[in-house]
Amino acid sequence: MATVTSDDDVLTTPALDTEAVNLLQMISNEGGYAYVSMSTRAANGDLRAAEAAREMAWEQLHSGPWHSVLPVWRDAYSMACLYVAKFHYRNREFVEALRVLDMGLIMGGMLLRKDLELAVGKATERANDLVRVSDESVVNGGDNHKLVTNQNEINMIQVLQILPKKSLSCKLVSKRSALSLEGFMRDYFLSGSPVLLSDSMTHWPARTKWNDLNYLKRVAGYRTVPVEVGKNYLCNDWKQEMLTFSDFLERIRANGPDVPTYLAQHPLFDQIQELRNDIVIPDYCFAGGTEMKSVNAWFGPAGTVTPLHHDPHHNILAQVVGKKYVRLYPASLSEELYPHTESMLKNSSQVDLDNIDPDEFPKFQDLEFMDCILEEGDMLYIPPKWWHYVRSLTTSLSVSFWWSASPSSPTS
Repeated sequence: MATVTSDDDVLTTPALDTEAVNLLQMISNEGGYAYVSMSTRAANGDLRAAEAAREMAWEQLHSGPWHSVLPVWRDAYSMACLYVAKFHYRNREFVEALRVLDMGLIMGGMLLRKDLELAVGKATERANDLVRVSDESVVNGGDNHKLVTNQNEINMIQVLQILPKKSLSCKLVSKRSALSLEGFMRDYFLSGSPVLLSDSMTHWPARTKWNDLNYLKRVAGYRTVPVEVGKNYLCNDWKQEMLTFSDFLERIRANGPDVPTYLAQHPLFDQIQELRNDIVIPDYCFAGGTEMKSVNAWFGPAGTVTPLHHDPHHNILAQVVGKKYVRLYPASLSEELYPHTESMLKNSSQVDLDNIDPDEFPKFQDLEFMDCILEEGDMLYIPPKWWHYVRSLTTSLSVSFWWSASPSSPTS
């Protein structure tokens, strides 16, 4: 008697079913004959062939600088991830299926993205059916389920001891409450001046949801994310790892003496729709005939540092959970900030604000700057090319919104 397979036992992949033949032809045209052979066998039920195809595509993704990777190999990687995930899903290995699917979302192309997203939704639902995140607030009581509590309140005397010299002693960034879009454009956007914006994200679901560990684990705990390990990207001991979001949250909560783990500048909200639904693009990002460039997550424990650097776009940094210190220097001081000479690091300063060497960087000593403490619920507008240094004072969950003005905008 034939075995009946229900829809719940398989991952459906309509885009893959439609595009497979054309995609394999394109891969073959690029010399990927071995991949085509393995992928064809994978489609016919060979798990080892599916793993081999994924490994071949992975090697192509790492054959040179990311911008030089042919898009067809990113789609090939997505295809192989879908084949591998199908096997795990059919064997009820839903967490492993999610890990593979997330790698497809992070590293793969756009051709099969809808299939990956649909598969993630289905695998997440099945994983949650098997293992529900325990409600620690009931078991342990109190604030154990919170990332940041009143116990995390900062002591300003202690904070000033760890911040760069002269912090909070010069010019503070102007702070405006519930500033209108018109006022923002008139007073800050057109002049290219930073401003601290309060009371502009009270309507975000993230403001209450993201401080709840149980919520974060429930909607994203099984998902795989890329994290940075080390002081910052300019240090020799810096590296990247892949972790489940749940394991990452536990590292944040533990925040031991080891080097910090930081989820930095990652398009998390393209990957995890449930978290995207918790935030709202600020109205300020529509100044200047907007083209949104990216929305990125910056999640980490106290002590994480983004070294002094500048970005090419308008930037709103929204502080959802915790507190950060930010220092800013105008673009006009670029020469005095000693940018790196290597092309990949030209937007980063050689000056380590946590350990300034006055002999090596004499021009830096007396430069004027402005700074601020970014509190929960605050947004900071950072104009293009303004240099900024950021340090988390507590466990911190932040979101950055990058946008560019239209060519006809006065700020372009």
